[in-house]
Amino acid sequence: MDHQRANTDWFMNSKCGVFTHYLTGSDTSVKDWNESVNKFDVDTLADQLSYIGTAYYFITIGQNSGYYCSPNSIYDEFVGIMPSKCSERDLIKDIYEALSPKGIKLMVYLPSGAPAGDITAIEKLGWKWGYDGNWPAWGTERTGERLAEFQEKWQAIISEWSIRWGNNVVGWWIDGCYFSDEMYKHPEPPNFQSFSSALKAGNPDSIIAFNPGVLVPVISLTEYEDYTAGEISDSFPVCPGRRVNGAQYHILSYLGNWWGGGEPRFPDEFVIGYTKHVNSKGGVVTWDVPISDGKIPETFLAQLKILGNAINLIPF
Repeated sequence: MDHQRANTDWFMNSKCGVFTHYLTGSDTSVKDWNESVNKFDVDTLADQLSYIGTAYYFITIGQNSGYYCSPNSIYDEFVGIMPSKCSERDLIKDIYEALSPKGIKLMVYLPSGAPAGDITAIEKLGWKWGYDGNWPAWGTERTGERLAEFQEKWQAIISEWSIRWGNNVVGWWIDGCYFSDEMYKHPEPPNFQSFSSALKAGNPDSIIAFNPGVLVPVISLTEYEDYTAGEISDSFPVCPGRRVNGAQYHILSYLGNWWGGGEPRFPDEFVIGYTKHVNSKGGVVTWDVPISDGKIPETFLAQLKILGNAINLIPF
């Protein structure tokens, strides 16, 4: 019997949403990170997202620096870095508390591996990059390692976050699933099924995507994902329909010159037209924009407002 995917009707009906990379460098101090997280203005962000009419919003929990915008005791126990590089403030909690009264759903981003810029975390968690050579060593020989011990630790870390946030987080976008054959496609755990269970530990109805990288056409890696990660950069594919191998069709790209930065690179007409095209086939589009202290820059806010009006996200 095939695995039953989560219901993505609400996601399809949302049409499009907003993604932000809220990150810092590996050379940041714990003090500076906590000060930065404490300055994040969740109320202004909620007002901006309501203004443009978006139904959902993604934010990064963390990425390669080893700094995360939410505390996690299991991560701290495994990694042993003190003071913790997980923030004292649970920014995810504060964001969903600001978004919820406005009817905006919260989704989160996390890599599938340990933070690549944190040597201590890599060693303590037992993580290895899936190619020989230094990260990111594209095109070199694959090591073919399963990394079961790492996966079990990472799933435990994820479960703590998922259980704490519960139904307040409705989706996950998991980056860096480049080695799925070696790591996840096994009949016994750890595998895609156990990874999915960890992500859904606090909310069984949350929706999940596992990112295989920038691939055109967009693919679905496993029956245990509910929607496609759909990362694209410069090639914008034709949407084939609502589903790809059973997963909700979804595209993620950036409005700026690069992920989380630059100035708007497209005319409004292109952003509107491509979003309408994907929506017309039953797909969803998420647009990444910069963010600073909880504020989206005015140039991007203006484009998102125009998009919201054009696809009838804004009822006035």
